[in-house]
Amino acid sequence: MDVTHALSPEARRVHRYLTEPDLGHPDPWPQPSRLTATDLGHLLPLAYRTPGTGSPAFSMRCAVEDEVRQRQPEFTRESRRALYEALVDRLEKRKWADMCLAAGALLRTPGGEETGELAGLARVLTEFMVANERLETPYALLAVAGVAGVAGVAGMEEVTVMTDEQPASLAAAERDLVLGLDPAGRALVAEIGPRSYGSPPELPDAWERLAELPGYVSFARAALEAAEARLAAIHAGELPYRADKAFTAAEVPALGRAARLALFRDEPWLPELIGSLLSRVAVAPTAAKTLPSQALLFEIGRAVERFPTPEALTALRAARAATRHAGVVKQLDRMIKRAEPGLADRVEVAFRMPDLGFGPGGRLEVPLGEHRAVVAPGEGGEFALTWWQGDRQLKSVPAAVRKEHPEEVKRLRELVKQVRRQLTTLARALEAGFAGESALPYAMWRGQVAEHPIAGSMAARLIWEVEVAPGEWRAVLGGPEALEVTGDRVRLWHPARATVAEAGRWREAVTERRLRQPFKQAFREVYPLTPAEEETAAYSNRFAAHVVDYRRLYAMFKARAWETRMLGPWDGGDAGEARRVLAEGRWRVSFYHDYLYDEPGEYATTDQVRFHRRGAEGWQEAPLAEVPPLVFSEAMRDVDLFVAVTSIAADPEWADRGHDRHLDYWRETSFGPLQPSGEVRRDALARILPRTSVADRCVLGDRFLVVRGDLRTYKIHLGSGNILMEPGDVYLCIVSARDRDERLFLPFEEDDRLALILSKALLLARDTEITDESIVRQIKG
Repeated sequence: MDVTHALSPEARRVHRYLTEPDLGHPDPWPQPSRLTATDLGHLLPLAYRTPGTGSPAFSMRCAVEDEVRQRQPEFTRESRRALYEALVDRLEKRKWADMCLAAGALLRTPGGEETGELAGLARVLTEFMVANERLETPYALLAVAGVAGVAGVAGMEEVTVMTDEQPASLAAAERDLVLGLDPAGRALVAEIGPRSYGSPPELPDAWERLAELPGYVSFARAALEAAEARLAAIHAGELPYRADKAFTAAEVPALGRAARLALFRDEPWLPELIGSLLSRVAVAPTAAKTLPSQALLFEIGRAVERFPTPEALTALRAARAATRHAGVVKQLDRMIKRAEPGLADRVEVAFRMPDLGFGPGGRLEVPLGEHRAVVAPGEGGEFALTWWQGDRQLKSVPAAVRKEHPEEVKRLRELVKQVRRQLTTLARALEAGFAGESALPYAMWRGQVAEHPIAGSMAARLIWEVEVAPGEWRAVLGGPEALEVTGDRVRLWHPARATVAEAGRWREAVTERRLRQPFKQAFREVYPLTPAEEETAAYSNRFAAHVVDYRRLYAMFKARAWETRMLGPWDGGDAGEARRVLAEGRWRVSFYHDYLYDEPGEYATTDQVRFHRRGAEGWQEAPLAEVPPLVFSEAMRDVDLFVAVTSIAADPEWADRGHDRHLDYWRETSFGPLQPSGEVRRDALARILPRTSVADRCVLGDRFLVVRGDLRTYKIHLGSGNILMEPGDVYLCIVSARDRDERLFLPFEEDDRLALILSKALLLARDTEITDESIVRQIKG
């Protein structure tokens, strides 16, 4: 049957090269991004059949398969059958077939519930995979077996046992539930489990559909309760303790699916249960540093990353504090940091926070004999524990309190840590919401944020916008005055939505009131589209051609929740792409970079930034002009940060190490034009310097802070922090200056470069008092 008439022109070109392998290389090369979802459904069976390497046909196969991995193919009943036929074709030679593709096609064929025409092919696949013990994706295999209409294929019992021989296995309980489902239901469970490399992305509504399966929500609760009971029995000594053996290899993913579903549905019974479960799985019942199950702890951690709630993050932090395994602590730290921004995508749950007994204004007082313990926000808004006797504040814990109330002292110290952790989570969730332009219902914002005893201390240091009429927003600084303005919705103010004059007024207000914001807001960098980017249209070269320290770059990708793979001097390790999903999953940014092989250290060069929009068919590349301004600005802000921190130009000693190849780049970038991060730094310095003791010795220019010393005049670059001395622009290497004066006010904490520049200015303004011989020697020449 000729199906090419149903294909797009681009798909017909690909179809021809897949079916006529002797054709030469096409000119121009087809653009896979133009293929429709239906195109992909028709072309995938042909691609699966295409053998060999190096030919144009094989290149087409790779292009089609790459698109399928990133987008959602759509099948007709004819193309679905063609896929099953392709999976059966040459089965004896391959000794394997991708059961996840077969199961996934059942969910991606509109109106294709009838599967009778697939029964014979499905039987062949099922019998072959079982006979050859290829049971890596058991639920996908069970879905195909369901299509075959068989339950008693020889060896099928191995699939259903799934390596779990225990009668009370939690995996067996899930298996029994799945066996009662139709093929599409089985395929849905396979969809949210581990899948093959060639599988398309998880269906956007997979978890909603899973929640509708008969009995699956009940299974999720029962499984998690059974897991908690087993751990309780281990800690009570009723079951023997064996490190990492509390749960089998098949139980862990089953419990992971249960936890994800419960977190997705925000089940009311989950917070207490997950807290108890994590506290017991994170620590041995003995003094050992081992755990009952690292695998389950990390699996639930990944579930919290996917569907975070404040309570689950609190439980994960408690587990992190309890565990004695240093490697587990590091892994949990990474998971928590990745999960916190995800709260911004779940506005309905993000801002729940217990008051922990605090009263209005975030103050908690505990009388202890003749003394009082007070936990309250201090200068800068950070909660601190102080001790009082009457109206006099004491410098430390009174000896009487330490002796008579040691447990209460310990509890209060832990309470301060807990409050700070909760505020850190809140700050990361709020900041992550910038790109999605998240807005809260006014009542939710007022009750859960502005008037909350703990969250209110943070809200008071931020600028908010209240929608006072449809489409009309009024900006107010948090605190009591903000509550005087009412409206329908509230969102964080962002300078990208403000005029230059308005942004300047807010920066002055924050500086004048000495408000240390929990993250950059008033002084936040803004990245509008440039003429060069309008010309390139599909990509940005704004941060291309930089030479960076690769290990630091990789670490920053991980710290900022960008997904990437490690590069290195091995085959295929030269080209990298770091990705981050923004705006509640609607947009994705990609930052390309390449590994440098021929350097004494590990370096990389930076390349293009591109954007993709998520649609019904999956991710599709979008022109820069179509990217929402805040999505573009927030993504480019991250990229600017990566380059600014990891560029060799930020290393003041780099030129002194004898490197020649990139010396011109180092010189040009160390003292070149400023990026938006440097421009914001200049604006902050303009407001801070007049309040310092060296104000009369400092002048701000376009790129430099010029500092007049008694021995020389110094130019500190506002981007790199590197220094030139006049006369002659002689380079001065100062790795770090003296520690920052804590009395010096900074309106935000996250810019170490600003603090470094200020410390260098304070040092050089009094250059006759410098005692460091290496610095003095350079100054005097």
